[in-house]
Amino acid sequence: MSETSFDLTDLPKVEADSFHPIKTDALRKDDAPDHAPRILLLYGSLRKRSFSRLAVLEVQRILEQLGAETRIFNPSGLPLADDAEPDHPKVQELRELMMWSEGQVWCSPERHGSMTVIMKTMIDWVPLSAGAVRPTQGKTLALMQVSGGSQSFNALNQMRVLGRWMRMKPSPLYDRVVDVMEELMKFTHLTHGHSDYLTDRYSERKETAAELSARVNTK
Repeated sequence: MSETSFDLTDLPKVEADSFHPIKTDALRKDDAPDHAPRILLLYGSLRKRSFSRLAVLEVQRILEQLGAETRIFNPSGLPLADDAEPDHPKVQELRELMMWSEGQVWCSPERHGSMTVIMKTMIDWVPLSAGAVRPTQGKTLALMQVSGGSQSFNALNQMRVLGRWMRMKPSPLYDRVVDVMEELMKFTHLTHGHSDYLTDRYSERKETAAELSARVNTK
Protein backbone atom coordinates (compact mmCIF):
# COMPACT_ATOMS: atom_id res chain seq x y z
CA MET A 1 0.00 0.00 0.00
CA SER A 2 1.45 3.36 -0.99
CA GLU A 3 0.91 6.54 0.93
CA THR A 4 -1.23 7.90 -1.92
CA SER A 5 -3.62 4.92 -1.98
CA PHE A 6 -5.59 5.92 1.11
CA ASP A 7 -9.21 6.93 0.61
CA LEU A 8 -9.77 9.30 3.51
CA THR A 9 -13.22 10.48 2.49
CA ASP A 10 -14.73 9.06 5.69
CA LEU A 11 -11.88 10.38 7.84
CA PRO A 12 -12.02 14.15 7.38
CA LYS A 13 -10.04 14.84 10.55
CA VAL A 14 -7.08 12.77 9.38
CA GLU A 15 -4.31 14.76 7.71
CA ALA A 16 -3.38 12.81 4.59
CA ASP A 17 0.27 13.90 4.47
CA SER A 18 0.87 12.61 7.99
CA PHE A 19 -1.17 9.38 7.74
CA HIS A 20 1.34 6.72 6.67
CA PRO A 21 0.90 3.05 5.81
CA ILE A 22 2.24 0.44 8.20
CA LYS A 23 5.69 -0.70 7.02
CA THR A 24 5.12 -4.41 7.49
CA ASP A 25 8.53 -5.31 6.08
CA ALA A 26 10.12 -3.61 9.06
CA LEU A 27 8.00 -5.56 11.53
CA ARG A 28 7.29 -9.02 10.18
CA LYS A 29 9.50 -12.08 9.82
CA ASP A 30 9.55 -14.39 6.81
CA ASP A 31 7.50 -17.05 8.58
CA ALA A 32 4.76 -14.69 9.81
CA PRO A 33 1.19 -15.26 8.53
CA ASP A 34 0.37 -13.58 5.26
CA HIS A 35 -3.15 -12.53 6.27
CA ALA A 36 -4.04 -9.06 7.51
CA PRO A 37 -3.97 -8.52 11.30
CA ARG A 38 -7.35 -9.49 12.75
CA ILE A 39 -8.74 -6.85 15.11
CA LEU A 40 -11.88 -7.34 17.22
CA LEU A 41 -13.70 -4.21 18.41
CA LEU A 42 -15.97 -4.20 21.48
CA TYR A 43 -18.18 -1.37 22.74
CA GLY A 44 -20.03 -1.19 26.03
CA SER A 45 -23.39 0.44 25.35
CA LEU A 46 -26.79 -0.55 23.94
CA ARG A 47 -28.11 2.99 23.49
CA LYS A 48 -29.52 3.73 20.03
CA ARG A 49 -27.04 6.59 19.69
CA SER A 50 -24.12 4.98 21.48
CA PHE A 51 -21.03 7.17 21.49
CA SER A 52 -18.84 4.18 22.32
CA ARG A 53 -20.20 2.41 19.23
CA LEU A 54 -19.64 5.53 17.11
CA ALA A 55 -16.07 5.75 18.40
CA VAL A 56 -15.54 2.09 17.51
CA LEU A 57 -16.92 2.67 14.01
CA GLU A 58 -14.46 5.54 13.55
CA VAL A 59 -11.62 3.37 14.81
CA GLN A 60 -12.70 0.61 12.42
CA ARG A 61 -12.27 3.00 9.48
CA ILE A 62 -8.81 3.98 10.70
CA LEU A 63 -7.70 0.38 11.23
CA GLU A 64 -8.95 -0.76 7.85
CA GLN A 65 -7.04 2.08 6.19
CA LEU A 66 -3.97 0.77 8.03
CA GLY A 67 -4.52 -2.70 6.59
CA ALA A 68 -6.41 -4.55 9.33
CA GLU A 69 -9.28 -6.99 8.97
CA THR A 70 -11.84 -5.90 11.56
CA ARG A 71 -14.97 -7.28 13.16
CA ILE A 72 -17.31 -5.59 15.63
CA PHE A 73 -19.24 -7.58 18.23
CA ASN A 74 -22.77 -6.31 18.89
CA PRO A 75 -23.47 -6.96 22.61
CA SER A 76 -27.25 -6.75 22.22
CA GLY A 77 -28.75 -10.03 23.44
CA LEU A 78 -25.67 -11.15 25.35
CA PRO A 79 -26.87 -12.56 28.71
CA LEU A 80 -25.28 -11.69 32.02
CA ALA A 81 -22.36 -13.92 32.94
CA ASP A 82 -23.57 -17.23 34.43
CA ASP A 83 -27.20 -16.37 33.61
CA ALA A 84 -27.10 -18.68 30.59
CA GLU A 85 -25.17 -21.71 29.41
CA PRO A 86 -21.89 -21.22 27.50
CA ASP A 87 -23.57 -22.64 24.38
CA HIS A 88 -25.82 -19.54 24.17
CA PRO A 89 -25.49 -18.20 20.57
CA LYS A 90 -24.23 -14.75 21.60
CA VAL A 91 -21.71 -16.25 24.01
CA GLN A 92 -20.44 -18.58 21.30
CA GLU A 93 -20.23 -15.69 18.83
CA LEU A 94 -18.17 -13.63 21.29
CA ARG A 95 -15.84 -16.51 22.14
CA GLU A 96 -15.28 -17.38 18.48
CA LEU A 97 -14.40 -13.76 17.72
CA MET A 98 -12.00 -13.73 20.68
CA MET A 99 -10.23 -16.77 19.26
CA TRP A 100 -10.24 -15.27 15.73
CA SER A 101 -8.69 -11.98 16.79
CA GLU A 102 -5.00 -11.15 17.07
CA GLY A 103 -5.61 -7.72 18.55
CA GLN A 104 -8.56 -5.95 20.16
CA VAL A 105 -10.03 -2.51 20.87
CA TRP A 106 -12.34 -2.06 23.87
CA CYS A 107 -14.39 1.13 24.25
CA SER A 108 -16.63 1.69 27.26
CA PRO A 109 -18.65 4.63 28.51
CA GLU A 110 -18.19 5.62 32.13
CA ARG A 111 -21.34 5.04 34.12
CA HIS A 112 -21.60 5.75 37.86
CA GLY A 113 -17.83 6.04 38.00
CA SER A 114 -17.02 2.74 36.33
CA MET A 115 -17.12 0.79 33.08
CA THR A 116 -20.58 -0.38 32.06
CA VAL A 117 -22.01 -3.75 33.04
CA ILE A 118 -22.21 -4.54 29.32
CA MET A 119 -18.45 -4.11 28.94
CA LYS A 120 -17.78 -6.17 32.06
CA THR A 121 -20.20 -8.89 30.91
CA MET A 122 -18.36 -9.31 27.63
CA ILE A 123 -15.08 -9.67 29.47
CA ASP A 124 -16.58 -12.03 32.06
CA TRP A 125 -17.86 -14.40 29.35
CA VAL A 126 -14.33 -14.96 28.04
CA PRO A 127 -12.85 -18.01 29.79
CA LEU A 128 -9.30 -17.91 31.11
CA SER A 129 -8.67 -21.07 29.15
CA ALA A 130 -10.39 -23.07 26.44
CA GLY A 131 -8.79 -26.47 26.65
CA ALA A 132 -5.07 -25.76 26.36
CA VAL A 133 -5.65 -22.37 24.72
CA ARG A 134 -5.94 -19.02 26.51
CA PRO A 135 -8.29 -16.93 24.32
CA THR A 136 -6.75 -13.54 25.16
CA GLN A 137 -3.12 -14.45 25.76
CA GLY A 138 -0.63 -12.90 23.38
CA LYS A 139 -3.12 -10.49 21.79
CA THR A 140 -2.56 -6.76 21.53
CA LEU A 141 -5.08 -4.41 23.13
CA ALA A 142 -6.05 -0.73 22.91
CA LEU A 143 -8.57 0.79 25.34
CA MET A 144 -10.82 3.82 24.95
CA GLN A 145 -13.39 5.55 27.16
CA VAL A 146 -16.15 7.98 26.32
CA SER A 147 -17.47 10.28 29.03
CA GLY A 148 -20.31 12.75 29.39
CA GLY A 149 -20.07 15.62 31.82
CA SER A 150 -16.97 15.75 34.01
CA GLN A 151 -13.90 14.07 32.62
CA SER A 152 -12.45 11.18 34.59
CA PHE A 153 -10.74 7.96 33.72
CA ASN A 154 -12.33 5.49 36.12
CA ALA A 155 -13.43 3.09 33.37
CA LEU A 156 -9.95 3.13 31.86
CA ASN A 157 -8.34 2.65 35.25
CA GLN A 158 -10.50 -0.42 35.77
CA MET A 159 -9.94 -1.85 32.30
CA ARG A 160 -6.20 -1.32 32.25
CA VAL A 161 -5.70 -4.22 34.64
CA LEU A 162 -6.88 -6.31 31.67
CA GLY A 163 -4.32 -4.89 29.22
CA ARG A 164 -2.75 -1.79 27.84
CA TRP A 165 -4.78 1.38 28.13
CA MET A 166 -5.23 4.73 26.40
CA ARG A 167 -7.07 8.00 26.98
CA MET A 168 -9.85 9.38 24.81
CA LYS A 169 -11.23 12.91 25.22
CA PRO A 170 -13.42 14.99 22.88
CA SER A 171 -12.21 16.18 19.48
CA PRO A 172 -8.93 17.87 20.56
CA LEU A 173 -7.46 14.41 21.16
CA TYR A 174 -8.69 12.79 17.94
CA ASP A 175 -5.05 12.63 16.84
CA ARG A 176 -4.33 10.50 19.92
CA VAL A 177 -6.89 7.94 18.71
CA VAL A 178 -5.07 7.69 15.38
CA ASP A 179 -1.73 7.43 17.22
CA VAL A 180 -2.89 4.52 19.33
CA MET A 181 -4.41 2.66 16.37
CA GLU A 182 -1.05 2.96 14.61
CA GLU A 183 0.65 1.57 17.72
CA LEU A 184 -1.87 -1.25 17.96
CA MET A 185 -1.25 -2.26 14.35
CA LYS A 186 2.54 -2.09 14.72
CA PHE A 187 2.56 -4.27 17.83
CA THR A 188 0.06 -6.68 16.26
CA HIS A 189 2.39 -7.07 13.30
CA LEU A 190 5.28 -7.68 15.70
CA THR A 191 3.40 -10.49 17.43
CA HIS A 192 1.83 -11.77 14.19
CA GLY A 193 2.38 -15.52 14.15
CA HIS A 194 4.72 -15.43 17.15
CA SER A 195 2.38 -14.97 20.11
CA ASP A 196 2.56 -18.67 21.08
CA TYR A 197 6.32 -18.40 21.50
CA LEU A 198 6.29 -14.93 23.05
CA THR A 199 3.80 -16.06 25.72
CA ASP A 200 5.40 -19.46 26.34
CA ARG A 201 6.34 -19.32 30.01
CA TYR A 202 8.23 -21.66 32.29
CA SER A 203 5.56 -21.71 35.02
CA GLU A 204 2.82 -22.67 32.59
CA ARG A 205 4.93 -25.38 30.95
CA LYS A 206 5.67 -26.74 34.40
CA GLU A 207 1.97 -26.68 35.36
CA THR A 208 0.98 -28.40 32.10
CA ALA A 209 3.60 -31.12 32.60
CA ALA A 210 2.33 -31.78 36.14
CA GLU A 211 -1.28 -32.03 34.92
CA LEU A 212 -0.26 -34.44 32.14
CA SER A 213 1.71 -36.58 34.57
CA ALA A 214 -1.23 -36.74 36.96
CA ARG A 215 -3.63 -37.71 34.17
CA VAL A 216 -1.35 -40.39 32.70
CA ASN A 217 -0.65 -41.91 36.09
CA THR A 218 -4.26 -41.96 37.22
CA LYS A 219 -5.54 -45.50 37.64
